[in-house]
Amino acid sequence: MTKLVEISDLNIRFTGERTVHAVNDLGVSLGDSEVLGLLGESGSGKSVTLRALMRLLPKKRTQITGTVKVMGRDVLAMNDEELSSFRGQTVSMIFQEPALALDPVYTIGAQIAESVVRHEGRSYAEGRARALEMLDVVRIPSARRRLDAYPHEMSGGMRQRAMIALALACRPKILLADEPTTALDATVQIQILLLLRELQREFGMSVIFVTHDIGVAIEICDRIAVMYAGQVVEQGSLREIVRSPVHPYAKGLLASTIHGARRGQRLETIPGTPPSLAEKPNCCSFAPRCKLVEPRCLEQLPESTEIGPGRAARCVLAGPVVAT
Repeated sequence: MTKLVEISDLNIRFTGERTVHAVNDLGVSLGDSEVLGLLGESGSGKSVTLRALMRLLPKKRTQITGTVKVMGRDVLAMNDEELSSFRGQTVSMIFQEPALALDPVYTIGAQIAESVVRHEGRSYAEGRARALEMLDVVRIPSARRRLDAYPHEMSGGMRQRAMIALALACRPKILLADEPTTALDATVQIQILLLLRELQREFGMSVIFVTHDIGVAIEICDRIAVMYAGQVVEQGSLREIVRSPVHPYAKGLLASTIHGARRGQRLETIPGTPPSLAEKPNCCSFAPRCKLVEPRCLEQLPESTEIGPGRAARCVLAGPVVAT
């Protein structure tokens, strides 16, 4: 499978009043027409990874090392002009809260049209026609009327659809989705997920989808990378991760969801709290919360171990997995 995104040894550190090692030695890849889910609890580095891929992190207090390649191009080496074309045309992003991501003083149609004019060199009239087309694609009712609506005049679900229309207006090859359904109710959430999956197939896009909800990941992802404390602790196909997780954190994450639970059965929880990221991890970050912890877990940082084709886990207990 052709790799459109290749991230290796990515480290992201925020400096200021205190230092935060947000992402540590991260390595993931994204194939052509594939949906990769970044799964983990809040603070695990999922959104930071997406913003690094778009170079949206603040320059003055962010230190990034490693390799981030998109379609063979080194994103970390791009200048401002190259980034301006890269964003929106090659890679586009759906942000978590469209009410904050959309400009409140411009209409939805004007914002989509501006993107088309900037990236494709079209006239404003052509950009507005594309905006109407995209609002129809994302199934916004009365699309022509919504062209002249401001973000605050739309419901949360409609704003999210408008955000998707904006992200897809220039036909990007890669779409980054940062928990796009978190603020929506369950009915609207499943509508947005089904729409995204349908559009991904229709446009032949590759998608990196950030979520903390395994139920959401099951609906849309082909492959999963489980993140904890800024590291990918396990990755593999959706089927493999859901059926036979290897890393204790991945097991705990899957066991603590209501999906598949029986009525009256107590949900499992992961004890403790995520670690401080003031220092780069020098041993297993999950060890203080792990039921299977061994002395060697506290002595060194586990390497990422290949446990099957396209499957790996960062755990001293990891070994080959028998397919089920």
